[in-house]
Amino acid sequence: MAEQRRSFPFIDFEPKWQAHWEAKKTFSVPNPGEAGFDASKPKYYVLDMFPYPSGSGLHVGHPEGYTRLTSLRATSE
Repeated sequence: MAEQRRSFPFIDFEPKWQAHWEAKKTFSVPNPGEAGFDASKPKYYVLDMFPYPSGSGLHVGHPEGYTRLTSLRATSE
């Protein structure tokens, strides 16, 4: 019989990393009028996880979409 896995102890890790991300403003994007906003940089919008044509709510898949996004992001600066 397969051995049951232990669940990951998120409560031990999340507070540390959330505090780090908040302090470093890892996911912060300045808007016009805020400190750090650079109006000289071009704006662009990336739509990820395109739905299937049937509209059933499913998406194309994670690796394919994320690979393109990573490449786009790396070359956009």
